[in-house]
Amino acid sequence: MTQPDPEQVKRWRLILGAAADEKLQSSRGGAANTPWLSSEDVLMDEALAAIYDGTFGGSDAGSGGQSGGNASRARSAGLGSSSPKLAKWLGDVRTFFPPDIVSVIQSDAVHRKGLTQLLFEPELLSQVKPDIGMVATLMSLRGQIPERTKETARILVREVVDEIVKRLAQDLTRAVTGALNRRAHSPLPSMTGLDWATTIRKNLKHYDTERKLLIPEKVYFFDRARKSKEWTVILDIDQSGSMANSVIYASIIGSIFASMPSLDTRVVAFDTEVVDLSEQCANDPVEMLFGIQLGGGTDINKSIAYCEPFIAEPKKTMFILVSDLYEGGNRTEMLRRLREMHESGVKTICLLALSDDGTPSYDEDVAKKLAQFGIPSFGCSPDKLPELIEGALKGMDLQQLAERVGQGKQG
Repeated sequence: MTQPDPEQVKRWRLILGAAADEKLQSSRGGAANTPWLSSEDVLMDEALAAIYDGTFGGSDAGSGGQSGGNASRARSAGLGSSSPKLAKWLGDVRTFFPPDIVSVIQSDAVHRKGLTQLLFEPELLSQVKPDIGMVATLMSLRGQIPERTKETARILVREVVDEIVKRLAQDLTRAVTGALNRRAHSPLPSMTGLDWATTIRKNLKHYDTERKLLIPEKVYFFDRARKSKEWTVILDIDQSGSMANSVIYASIIGSIFASMPSLDTRVVAFDTEVVDLSEQCANDPVEMLFGIQLGGGTDINKSIAYCEPFIAEPKKTMFILVSDLYEGGNRTEMLRRLREMHESGVKTICLLALSDDGTPSYDEDVAKKLAQFGIPSFGCSPDKLPELIEGALKGMDLQQLAERVGQGKQG
């Protein structure tokens, strides 16, 4: 018989754990004690066993019973309640696995094994890889985080916020200015309003080949007379637990919008109550995130009613509802408000998800009704949002935009 590839056997061994030793060994036709894991592989195996071994529960992974033999050795690497063990485990995980896998393992450590020690001890939390999933977990546990850990938690959250801002701010700013600056040029000189592309294009014939200089005959500037608060953007964010990543992205994107003088930005979060985060959003997005309470019921209608007074010029307003549309309040009233908002000229969009994870479960019946009104409901990755915003500000058809940038099933 053909012998299996040793590398494949090793991979399956790491996936299945020590309980599969006997069967994998018999497939190789070797002796029972034939090693196939190197010393480094053993450490990797123990790091995985601490979280994914089903024979141990809670954070006392190292104190359960053992089944004997090789399985006993491999599965004795529980994390227990010891901070040194946790610190070593974090180091091993970050050594042996790529960053995206580290994020998954850390999250599983908290949710599968209840290892909230990772979040409650400053020295441990400082070793956690900052990622959006861990920020969501911190937000959900914000009332339980001890005082001694709060500053470390804020540092971790700020790293994630800064990374998302760095990833999205430039494209979002370019999308907004690109959509709003397409108008007549102004004769009033202003370096901040200089239209470099038009100036260069219209003066190419004046290029001095000997001196290798472009000597413009006329310099073009964008008209900034209507630049301040030209559009109102309202982000109405469902903070139910299933929307965790969307809440974080939407809130940080709201802070980016708030930094743009051309936009009057409102950021509202809701469950059964409504919280206006516009001021915190403009000042400190980290504090804003700690002001969000994930979970609870959902009253979308109540939040829309709160947002309606912010609409001064419907045709210069974009309303983005970030929600899975499961309404716990008055669904009929919610649909009526959204329909009337859309019919008044407001650019009305429902993002079922604003995340990299795809579209979650959502109320398909409500999404279909909104689609009948001309309001698209779809999931959107953060990297696609600039294209959506620019198209909406330029007056493009929202349904076509949804088809272009959306992910998952369209409403």
